[in-house]
Amino acid sequence: MTIPALAAATGTDRMLLIETFVRIVEAGSLSAAAAQLGGTQPTVSRRLQLLERTLGVRLLQRSTHAIRLTEDGRRCYERAKELLASWQSLENDVRGAGEELAGTLRVVAPHAFGQNQFMDALAQYLRQYPRMRVEWLLHDRVPDFIAENIDCAIKVGPVQDPSVVAVKLGEVPRSVMAAPSLLAGGPVPEHPSELARLPWLALRTFYRDEVSLTHVDSGEVACFEIQPRLSTDGLYALRKAALLGLGAGIASAWALRDELASGQLVQLAPAWRAAPLPVYLVYAPSRLQPARLRRFIEIMREHLPVELRARQDAA
Repeated sequence: MTIPALAAATGTDRMLLIETFVRIVEAGSLSAAAAQLGGTQPTVSRRLQLLERTLGVRLLQRSTHAIRLTEDGRRCYERAKELLASWQSLENDVRGAGEELAGTLRVVAPHAFGQNQFMDALAQYLRQYPRMRVEWLLHDRVPDFIAENIDCAIKVGPVQDPSVVAVKLGEVPRSVMAAPSLLAGGPVPEHPSELARLPWLALRTFYRDEVSLTHVDSGEVACFEIQPRLSTDGLYALRKAALLGLGAGIASAWALRDELASGQLVQLAPAWRAAPLPVYLVYAPSRLQPARLRRFIEIMREHLPVELRARQDAA
């Protein structure tokens, strides 16, 4: 079985068949692949069947609950990924020759990250393409890309929508912190069992009534329930409440750097960490990705904040 056998698919976009197959494998189902490609499940199924007929092999074993690659399918998948990468490289080289971007890019970013962590990368984009304008919109939800005319969004936390393309940028480490006044002169708690007795603040986007911590060396996991005195969806509000001594909370390490260095906040159970949060750049799938978006994605990945890059390099 070889990719050149696709010549038999006369009149059909052979790259589309290959892309559809790769999307099915990576999305995990025909329906999810159809959503990402902006088509229907029957269309995706017909493309898969045509690819299988053209190659003369079965690529996937399908059941009502799952799909599984056959041995031929695994070989085809690896070759197909290489072929798509080569094609993308060709498109980038041809389209990028003498390319001078101009126009407007509309990006949605989380409030906290959008005001701090990604401003250097944004500045690099604007310096490199002086004729570009950027609308940098700060809110924490993933937008309706088509209805709101949004090019892409930065998302902190898991991406649940299978109809979008999500490029992982890195991970944000998180730890437990509190003001020294909350401890009333007592020692800094070392174990999660000591934390359960404290008053708590909740960043409700990521935790509400339960805390789960993992020991950085042993991998031991400890969970306990909380009844937060204050729940908020704002990272800066959580940090301010902690500074005022209202309770302990979990927050991104970068947001606490200055306060921890000055002693205004202290890290509790320092050998334990909350699960890091993934950070994605999300956009609507399209076979004709605008150059302004392609270059923005590349620059965002090239100029990651130090905290995210460290987590990514360690992975």
